[in-house]
Amino acid sequence: MTTRPTQAEARGLQSAREIEGHLSALESFTPMALGVLSVASGIYTYLGVSSLLSDGGAMSFFAAIAYSLAVSVAIFVFWSYLIRLLPAMRTASARLGLFLSMALGSLAIIAMSSWLNAAALAGSAAVEQHLALTVQDYQNGLEQANRVAVAAQGLGLDVARARQSFQDLSAQEATGDLSGTAGRGAVFRVLTQKADELAVLETQIEGQGPLVAAAFSEGNDILSRMRTLTASSGDVEQRSVEFAEESVRLAGLIAQLRQLSVAPLVARAAQDLSASVVLPELDGSTAVIRSGQQSTIDSVLTLLGRRAETLEQAANDVIAMPTPDDITYTPISTADAVLRYAGDFIPSWAGAIAIDLLPAVLVLIMMVSQSAIRADRGTTAPEETMTLGEIRAALAALREMDMHGEISRAPAVPEPVAAEPAAAEPVVVQPDPQERPAEPPHIVGGRR
Repeated sequence: MTTRPTQAEARGLQSAREIEGHLSALESFTPMALGVLSVASGIYTYLGVSSLLSDGGAMSFFAAIAYSLAVSVAIFVFWSYLIRLLPAMRTASARLGLFLSMALGSLAIIAMSSWLNAAALAGSAAVEQHLALTVQDYQNGLEQANRVAVAAQGLGLDVARARQSFQDLSAQEATGDLSGTAGRGAVFRVLTQKADELAVLETQIEGQGPLVAAAFSEGNDILSRMRTLTASSGDVEQRSVEFAEESVRLAGLIAQLRQLSVAPLVARAAQDLSASVVLPELDGSTAVIRSGQQSTIDSVLTLLGRRAETLEQAANDVIAMPTPDDITYTPISTADAVLRYAGDFIPSWAGAIAIDLLPAVLVLIMMVSQSAIRADRGTTAPEETMTLGEIRAALAALREMDMHGEISRAPAVPEPVAAEPAAAEPVVVQPDPQERPAEPPHIVGGRR
């Protein structure tokens, strides 16, 4: 005899049957959903693989198709296994083992599919970002090279001031205000010699100015074309080829700007200014005049050394300015660009990973649902959970088996044959007072 379920157990059984009904309805289209997700991931994987294969022939096409099909099948089979097996596990060790398997499989899916999906979703944008950053590097290099060249052009003012000072001293010497003897003697020739040297250097510096301005202007024009290639529409690979051509021209202009800097020239001229002095013969008519000329020449040489030190220090300051590093544009594929700039494309990465790992949420939902069913059923015996429809189906099956002779009955004991026929008397079977009638099974209402 079975015990009647309590009211709480009856409610639990009804809740379990309700959850089972929902799961039965959901399982009808779950494989189709997994198939759609697998196919979608395979399509994006195909696009990502195609961007990596340089050869566009038939072999590359079939290779990309084969890889994407393998990814689709792997994703579908992997999640089909887990969505069936993991919710059915009852022990903690079995669940932990399958959880580890799910984590390992998820990493494998990300490695073989998700990053290629991200390359298909954001590959062009990542390459464009690579182009934009390269343009920024070239712009910084061009501006730095121009800054150094312009600063070197500023040395022309220092050279002009030194040249003017020697010209003024020579004019004073011509009138006799410097050495005390008017004329164009030895002191005048020394002053004129250094003024002419500085004038030549000043002319050279002024001649570099238009070249620096023209190079900087052409560099800006190239940068403008490179920015246009970065932001324009069309195939990013073709734009990358044109971008590389422009980058080569711009790199040459930056190197030319570095060579147009006159700071090294000024530094060498400053060293020669005091070291290479051709002293004329003193031409004074008397010893007193020659002594005055020598004293004036010594003062001029001292002044010349100070001017040379000042020019050399100014030139060295310009030379010490940081110069731009050599910049070389390196073409990059969409997959490499997505990996290099992954932090800037987090939404694309999230979508690429989600399309592959979304079935993990379905697995967890199935686990929670199966746990709830087990908890609601508790320890109730199976015969106590039969619905009225199940009992009717069982009785119908028993009748069908009886009709086909599948249920063996005990053979009846033959009665002895009487010598003479006698009238049959009804036999009355007395019930045993110790035997209690069997109770009908308890039926819990419900439907599956």
